[in-house]
Amino acid sequence: MPAAYGNYINGKWITKGSRGTFENRSPADPSDVIGVFPESGQEEVEAAVRAAREAFAAWSRTPAPKRADYLRRVGDLLTRHKDEIARIATREMGKILTETRGDVQEGIDCAYYYSGEGRRLFGQTVPTELPNKFGMSIRRSIGVAGLITPWNFPLAIPTWKSFPALVCGNTLVLKPAEDSPATAVKLMEVFEEAGVPKGVVNLVHGDGPNTGAALVRSEQVGVVSFTGSSVTGREIAKLCGGSLKRCSLELGGKNAQIVMEDADLDLALEGALWGAFGTTGQRCTATSRLIVHKKVAGEFTARLVEAAKKLKLGNGLEDSTQVGPLVNKSQQARVANYCKIGV
Repeated sequence: MPAAYGNYINGKWITKGSRGTFENRSPADPSDVIGVFPESGQEEVEAAVRAAREAFAAWSRTPAPKRADYLRRVGDLLTRHKDEIARIATREMGKILTETRGDVQEGIDCAYYYSGEGRRLFGQTVPTELPNKFGMSIRRSIGVAGLITPWNFPLAIPTWKSFPALVCGNTLVLKPAEDSPATAVKLMEVFEEAGVPKGVVNLVHGDGPNTGAALVRSEQVGVVSFTGSSVTGREIAKLCGGSLKRCSLELGGKNAQIVMEDADLDLALEGALWGAFGTTGQRCTATSRLIVHKKVAGEFTARLVEAAKKLKLGNGLEDSTQVGPLVNKSQQARVANYCKIGV
């Protein structure tokens, strides 16, 4: 039987989902069921938001340097569990171990960076033209942060969002992508091991149209941070704009690399090759287009094709693999269609 994983709400793991469950399978081996996860609905989202709201008062009053101490401990634990988390991430979303180790390292770096920021949450003193008046500003926490993250950087992106929110005194509810829920579970286990008080961090699994939308619409969520497609980002911006809710969006791109006639073609080739095929091309900063000067276009194209043919595709857990699988059948069909468009 595959392992059953849960939502993390108010310091407790809950495997039951009001909308049932979903399986998480390895894209490199569809017979490898990583686990079964709860499909959350309005009920679970409201419970998680309520827990975060109740924890906010005490957490926001905790001195910022003390909040930062938790992040330092999280960084220590991520360092200790680095290879374990990298293997989980590779197994569930496909990219090679070198890349998932880098993914976890970004989380480690963020933990230590923001633990330092806990002693830098300065306000301002400002001159005033009125006599006998003193002007100053301080930073105040927003409240509950709703974080919606993608599968391509399953550890790094949740830490980019959660660590600054926490050190600034906010509590949070994380909704990870359905293709990388196990990595998010491990992050919550790290928070738990670091002693973060119950209710401060919460996790709900599920899809975007139901679980994600319920989180965005919650009146108790003060800020939404989303990384994903531009189509979904526009809808989230509309929903947040309607209630003047703070909103942070990191959306897709179609990035071009420009190769001029005097370029170092060896360097340009390396940049194009790994910009396009690193993470199997599944990132918002991937090199989607090449704009090459006509004087070197022929030579550069020939060299790029030759180099691409030599890349070894396979299971990301194998050390010899250079390019892992696409994350799911839907993405495979989408990329195939992009190739047709290109032709």
